[in-house]
Amino acid sequence: MSEPSQISLNNALSPMMEEFLYFNDYAMTMLLMIWLSVMATLLAISTTKLYDISTNDANHLEFMWTLLPIMVLMFIALPSMRTLYLLEDQNAPHLTIKTLGHQWYWSYEYSDYENLSFDSYMIKEQNLTNGAPRLLEVDNRMAIPMKSTVRLLVSAEDVLHSWTLPTLGIKTDAVPGRLNQLIFTTMRPGVFYGQCSEICGTNHSFMPITAESMPMKQFENWITTLLN
Repeated sequence: MSEPSQISLNNALSPMMEEFLYFNDYAMTMLLMIWLSVMATLLAISTTKLYDISTNDANHLEFMWTLLPIMVLMFIALPSMRTLYLLEDQNAPHLTIKTLGHQWYWSYEYSDYENLSFDSYMIKEQNLTNGAPRLLEVDNRMAIPMKSTVRLLVSAEDVLHSWTLPTLGIKTDAVPGRLNQLIFTTMRPGVFYGQCSEICGTNHSFMPITAESMPMKQFENWITTLLN
Protein backbone atom coordinates (compact mmCIF):
# COMPACT_ATOMS: atom_id res chain seq x y z
CA MET A 1 0.00 0.00 0.00
CA SER A 2 1.26 3.47 -0.86
CA GLU A 3 2.33 5.71 2.02
CA PRO A 4 1.94 9.49 2.37
CA SER A 5 4.72 11.45 0.59
CA GLN A 6 5.87 8.29 -1.21
CA ILE A 7 7.54 9.15 -4.52
CA SER A 8 8.68 5.69 -5.65
CA LEU A 9 6.62 2.75 -6.86
CA ASN A 10 5.24 0.13 -4.49
CA ASN A 11 7.41 -2.82 -3.52
CA ALA A 12 6.99 -5.80 -5.82
CA LEU A 13 5.04 -8.72 -4.36
CA SER A 14 4.83 -10.79 -7.53
CA PRO A 15 7.37 -11.87 -10.18
CA MET A 16 5.70 -9.75 -12.88
CA MET A 17 5.77 -6.63 -10.71
CA GLU A 18 9.50 -7.21 -10.22
CA GLU A 19 9.85 -7.25 -14.02
CA PHE A 20 7.89 -4.01 -14.30
CA LEU A 21 10.09 -2.30 -11.70
CA TYR A 22 13.23 -3.52 -13.47
CA PHE A 23 12.01 -2.17 -16.81
CA ASN A 24 10.98 1.14 -15.21
CA ASP A 25 14.46 1.60 -13.68
CA TYR A 26 16.10 0.59 -16.97
CA ALA A 27 14.00 3.02 -19.04
CA MET A 28 14.57 5.86 -16.57
CA THR A 29 18.33 5.26 -16.76
CA MET A 30 18.21 5.49 -20.56
CA LEU A 31 16.22 8.72 -20.38
CA LEU A 32 18.66 10.17 -17.85
CA MET A 33 21.59 9.38 -20.16
CA ILE A 34 19.81 11.04 -23.10
CA TRP A 35 19.02 14.13 -21.02
CA LEU A 36 22.62 14.46 -19.80
CA SER A 37 23.94 14.09 -23.36
CA VAL A 38 21.60 16.76 -24.70
CA MET A 39 22.38 19.15 -21.84
CA ALA A 40 26.14 18.66 -22.27
CA THR A 41 25.87 19.33 -26.00
CA LEU A 42 23.78 22.47 -25.49
CA LEU A 43 26.18 23.72 -22.83
CA ALA A 44 29.19 23.16 -25.07
CA ILE A 45 27.55 24.91 -28.02
CA SER A 46 26.37 27.90 -25.98
CA THR A 47 29.62 28.51 -24.07
CA THR A 48 32.37 27.94 -26.64
CA LYS A 49 33.36 30.22 -29.52
CA LEU A 50 35.05 27.43 -31.44
CA TYR A 51 33.50 26.63 -34.81
CA ASP A 52 34.37 23.75 -37.14
CA ILE A 53 33.39 24.49 -40.72
CA SER A 54 33.70 20.78 -41.61
CA THR A 55 30.51 20.00 -39.65
CA ASN A 56 28.43 21.99 -42.14
CA ASP A 57 28.62 19.17 -44.67
CA ALA A 58 29.47 16.05 -42.68
CA ASN A 59 27.74 12.92 -43.93
CA HIS A 60 29.17 10.79 -41.13
CA LEU A 61 27.72 13.18 -38.55
CA GLU A 62 24.27 12.97 -40.12
CA PHE A 63 24.58 9.18 -40.15
CA MET A 64 25.47 9.13 -36.46
CA TRP A 65 22.58 11.30 -35.31
CA THR A 66 20.24 9.01 -37.26
CA LEU A 67 21.83 5.81 -35.95
CA LEU A 68 21.97 6.77 -32.28
CA PRO A 69 18.18 7.27 -31.82
CA ILE A 70 17.58 3.93 -33.54
CA MET A 71 19.99 2.24 -31.13
CA VAL A 72 18.31 3.88 -28.14
CA LEU A 73 14.89 2.67 -29.32
CA MET A 74 16.26 -0.85 -29.75
CA PHE A 75 17.79 -0.83 -26.26
CA ILE A 76 14.37 0.12 -24.84
CA ALA A 77 12.25 -2.11 -27.11
CA LEU A 78 14.06 -5.41 -26.48
CA PRO A 79 13.55 -5.50 -22.66
CA SER A 80 9.97 -4.34 -23.21
CA MET A 81 9.29 -7.24 -25.60
CA ARG A 82 10.80 -9.66 -23.08
CA THR A 83 8.50 -8.35 -20.34
CA LEU A 84 5.43 -8.65 -22.60
CA TYR A 85 6.40 -12.23 -23.43
CA LEU A 86 6.76 -13.16 -19.74
CA LEU A 87 3.39 -11.54 -19.05
CA GLU A 88 1.65 -13.99 -21.39
CA ASP A 89 3.85 -17.04 -20.74
CA GLN A 90 2.07 -18.44 -17.70
CA ASN A 91 1.77 -21.92 -16.25
CA ALA A 92 -1.50 -23.76 -15.71
CA PRO A 93 -3.33 -22.13 -12.78
CA HIS A 94 -3.77 -23.91 -9.47
CA LEU A 95 -6.85 -21.88 -8.54
CA THR A 96 -9.53 -20.02 -10.50
CA ILE A 97 -11.47 -17.10 -9.03
CA LYS A 98 -14.22 -15.20 -10.79
CA THR A 99 -14.85 -11.61 -9.75
CA LEU A 100 -17.84 -9.55 -10.80
CA GLY A 101 -18.04 -5.78 -10.52
CA HIS A 102 -21.30 -4.19 -9.34
CA GLN A 103 -22.39 -0.67 -8.48
CA TRP A 104 -20.54 -0.38 -6.09
CA TYR A 105 -18.98 -3.53 -4.68
CA TRP A 106 -17.20 -6.68 -5.85
CA SER A 107 -18.33 -10.29 -5.65
CA TYR A 108 -16.01 -13.29 -5.75
CA GLU A 109 -16.67 -16.89 -6.73
CA TYR A 110 -14.16 -19.71 -6.22
CA SER A 111 -14.95 -21.87 -9.24
CA ASP A 112 -12.97 -24.90 -8.00
CA TYR A 113 -15.29 -25.27 -4.99
CA GLU A 114 -19.05 -25.70 -4.86
CA ASN A 115 -21.17 -22.92 -3.41
CA LEU A 116 -18.23 -20.74 -2.43
CA SER A 117 -18.98 -17.12 -3.28
CA PHE A 118 -19.35 -13.88 -1.34
CA ASP A 119 -19.70 -10.13 -1.76
CA SER A 120 -17.05 -7.65 -0.69
CA TYR A 121 -18.18 -4.23 0.55
CA MET A 122 -16.12 -1.34 1.81
CA ILE A 123 -16.15 -0.91 5.59
CA LYS A 124 -17.47 2.50 6.57
CA GLU A 125 -15.12 4.83 8.41
CA GLN A 126 -17.02 4.68 11.70
CA ASN A 127 -16.73 0.87 11.72
CA LEU A 128 -13.00 0.61 11.03
CA THR A 129 -10.70 -1.03 13.56
CA ASN A 130 -7.51 0.72 14.69
CA GLY A 131 -4.89 0.74 11.96
CA ALA A 132 -7.24 -0.24 9.12
CA PRO A 133 -6.83 1.99 6.05
CA ARG A 134 -9.72 4.32 5.24
CA LEU A 135 -11.61 3.64 1.96
CA LEU A 136 -9.54 0.48 1.37
CA GLU A 137 -10.63 -2.10 3.96
CA VAL A 138 -13.49 -4.47 3.14
CA ASP A 139 -15.69 -6.84 5.12
CA ASN A 140 -14.70 -9.93 3.08
CA ARG A 141 -11.20 -10.17 1.65
CA MET A 142 -10.31 -12.25 -1.38
CA ALA A 143 -7.95 -14.94 -0.06
CA ILE A 144 -5.26 -16.44 -2.30
CA PRO A 145 -2.63 -19.11 -1.59
CA MET A 146 0.96 -17.94 -1.55
CA LYS A 147 3.38 -19.18 -4.25
CA SER A 148 0.53 -20.64 -6.30
CA THR A 149 -0.55 -19.61 -9.79
CA VAL A 150 -3.99 -17.98 -9.61
CA ARG A 151 -6.28 -17.25 -12.54
CA LEU A 152 -8.72 -14.38 -12.07
CA LEU A 153 -11.69 -14.03 -14.42
CA VAL A 154 -13.03 -10.48 -14.35
CA SER A 155 -16.38 -9.20 -15.59
CA ALA A 156 -19.08 -6.70 -14.60
CA GLU A 157 -22.83 -6.82 -14.11
CA ASP A 158 -23.80 -3.24 -14.91
CA VAL A 159 -21.18 -0.68 -16.02
CA LEU A 160 -17.45 -0.63 -16.73
CA HIS A 161 -15.18 -1.24 -13.74
CA SER A 162 -11.47 -1.98 -13.44
CA TRP A 163 -9.89 -4.53 -11.09
CA THR A 164 -6.46 -3.31 -9.96
CA LEU A 165 -3.82 -4.35 -7.43
CA PRO A 166 -0.71 -2.16 -7.89
CA THR A 167 1.62 -4.20 -5.66
CA LEU A 168 1.01 -7.27 -7.81
CA GLY A 169 1.29 -5.37 -11.09
CA ILE A 170 -2.13 -6.46 -12.34
CA LYS A 171 -4.99 -4.44 -13.80
CA THR A 172 -7.81 -5.29 -16.18
CA ASP A 173 -11.18 -3.84 -17.13
CA ALA A 174 -14.41 -5.44 -15.95
CA VAL A 175 -16.71 -5.24 -18.98
CA PRO A 176 -20.37 -6.39 -18.93
CA GLY A 177 -20.83 -9.46 -21.12
CA ARG A 178 -17.10 -10.13 -21.45
CA LEU A 179 -14.57 -12.15 -19.45
CA ASN A 180 -11.03 -10.80 -19.03
CA GLN A 181 -8.31 -12.97 -17.54
CA LEU A 182 -5.46 -12.25 -15.15
CA ILE A 183 -2.85 -14.80 -14.06
CA PHE A 184 -0.57 -13.94 -11.15
CA THR A 185 1.48 -15.38 -8.29
CA THR A 186 2.18 -13.86 -4.89
CA MET A 187 5.58 -14.49 -3.35
CA ARG A 188 4.98 -13.36 0.22
CA PRO A 189 2.08 -13.35 2.68
CA GLY A 190 0.33 -10.06 3.26
CA VAL A 191 -2.69 -7.90 2.58
CA PHE A 192 -2.80 -6.02 -0.73
CA TYR A 193 -5.05 -3.06 -1.45
CA GLY A 194 -6.39 -1.63 -4.67
CA GLN A 195 -9.35 0.33 -6.01
CA CYS A 196 -11.60 0.40 -9.03
CA SER A 197 -9.62 2.29 -11.68
CA GLU A 198 -12.51 3.07 -14.02
CA ILE A 199 -14.89 5.95 -13.30
CA CYS A 200 -18.08 3.93 -12.87
CA GLY A 201 -20.54 6.27 -11.22
CA THR A 202 -21.39 8.11 -8.03
CA ASN A 203 -19.67 5.74 -5.60
CA HIS A 204 -16.70 4.90 -7.80
CA SER A 205 -14.34 5.84 -4.94
CA PHE A 206 -16.04 3.45 -2.53
CA MET A 207 -15.49 0.00 -4.06
CA PRO A 208 -12.00 -1.02 -2.91
CA ILE A 209 -10.22 -4.29 -3.63
CA THR A 210 -8.51 -6.19 -0.82
CA ALA A 211 -6.66 -9.47 -1.30
CA GLU A 212 -4.89 -11.48 1.37
CA SER A 213 -2.06 -13.84 0.48
CA MET A 214 -1.52 -16.67 2.93
CA PRO A 215 0.31 -20.03 3.17
CA MET A 216 -1.47 -22.99 1.60
CA LYS A 217 -2.34 -24.58 4.94
CA GLN A 218 -3.97 -21.40 6.19
CA PHE A 219 -5.80 -21.01 2.88
CA GLU A 220 -7.20 -24.55 3.16
CA ASN A 221 -8.42 -23.77 6.69
CA TRP A 222 -10.06 -20.57 5.38
CA ILE A 223 -11.83 -22.54 2.64
CA THR A 224 -13.01 -25.16 5.14
CA THR A 225 -14.39 -22.46 7.43
CA LEU A 226 -16.41 -20.88 4.63
CA LEU A 227 -17.76 -24.20 3.36
CA ASN A 228 -18.89 -25.17 6.83
